[in-house]
Amino acid sequence: MTTRIGVVMFPGSNCEHDVVRAVSDLGGHAEIVWHAATDVSAFDVVVLPGGFAHGDYLRAGALARFAPVMGAVADFAAGGGAVVGICNGFQILTEAGLLPGALQKNAHLRFLCTPTPLRVESARSVLTRSVPVGTELVLPINHFVGRFVCDEATLAELVADERVVLRYVDNPNGSIDDIAGISNRAGNVVGLMPHPERATDALVGGTDGALLLTSLLEMAGVAAA
Repeated sequence: MTTRIGVVMFPGSNCEHDVVRAVSDLGGHAEIVWHAATDVSAFDVVVLPGGFAHGDYLRAGALARFAPVMGAVADFAAGGGAVVGICNGFQILTEAGLLPGALQKNAHLRFLCTPTPLRVESARSVLTRSVPVGTELVLPINHFVGRFVCDEATLAELVADERVVLRYVDNPNGSIDDIAGISNRAGNVVGLMPHPERATDALVGGTDGALLLTSLLEMAGVAAA
């Protein structure tokens, strides 16, 4: 069965078609979902893509978290559906309370756009379940508000429960504990700042992102079967 992926588009999103192309090339069936939608139950995976939802006014993701679709995404996640937030999507997930912590401006207040070495730290998420822990990847980052922060108790819980999904090998933005991506307790909701959808073609950005997206499609497909 083909895995069905809904890619949510907010006013200001700019990576939705990158995600559609990447997962389609890997064998999934992807559709754009407008932010006013109130039902995402037809999908096996929901992706919140990168960009600048609502212009990132107030805070990145602060307005998007009130979109009608986010109620549907929360219900979908509560039912065990796979949800992945990439870059701006990660910011939206934290603002919506689907993931802990927050994303703040990068250290040194610099916009970062560069291939970045990462390490897979946990296989307890839909995005990494079929990728061996310790695998090193190179994925592009493209953000100004990407520094992950949380309090000490939250960090201790994330580490103890193996919910730190990805870490930077050489921390580019000042994120606490080198964190590049985390999951919820169940592992079905994942947020990450790097862009796997921009690294699925050997001629454009490499293919390391395909490892993560293939894992996502496989795990979601098994759950839907």
